[in-house]
Parts: sequence; C-alpha cells; structure tokens
Amino acid sequence: MFNKLVKYCKVCYEELAHKTTWPSRAELTHSAMVVLSASLVIAVIVFFMDFVFQHVMNFVYPS
Repeated sequence: MFNKLVKYCKVCYEELAHKTTWPSRAELTHSAMVVLSASLVIAVIVFFMDFVFQHVMNFVYPS
C-alpha cells in the first residue's frame, strides 16, 4: 500500500516537472488582466442593477 502511494507521488511529480507546459510571465499577466477587467465589469453591472432595483422597490413600497 505504501509503495503505491510513493509511486503515485513520483508519477505526479514527473508529470508536473517535465510534461506540463507553464505560461510565460507575459501570458500570465495578460490572463490576470482579462480576469480583473471582467470581474470589474461584472461588479459594476451588478451594482447598477442593485441600485435600480432598490429605487424601483422604494417607489413600489414607499417607507
């Protein structure tokens, strides 16, 4: 049982160290900027929708 675990760990290490292609710094930076931009756009859209719905509900159910 222990030998199977050790063999599995060695195979995993070999795959990560020698068979995996890692992105370059430029690719990683570009991907991070895309995710950051998309997150910001979605946050602004949700904020705007919340603002509109709040005012609609205040109009429908005045305090």
